[in-house]
Amino acid sequence: MSSASVPSGASTSRKPLVIILAVIGIVAIILGILYLIGGSAVPHFLVSGSHVKGNGHHLARGGVALVVGIAALIGSWFATKSKSS
Repeated sequence: MSSASVPSGASTSRKPLVIILAVIGIVAIILGILYLIGGSAVPHFLVSGSHVKGNGHHLARGGVALVVGIAALIGSWFATKSKSS
């Protein structure tokens, strides 16, 4: 079965996935940057604990958020690529 027999609707069915992954990626990168800037920049509903000493958890959460954001953007890019072979 060749790729030429794939209906054109197959590429349009990926559009919601691409949009969702792109939005998740952008939001995660923004949150990652906010976590790395400092605890006061992070929205209050994302901070766990009322009196947390140190910045270790902010750096870890910021790093994870950046990695998730980049992975989501890469995933959306791969979802937009068409199979040429």
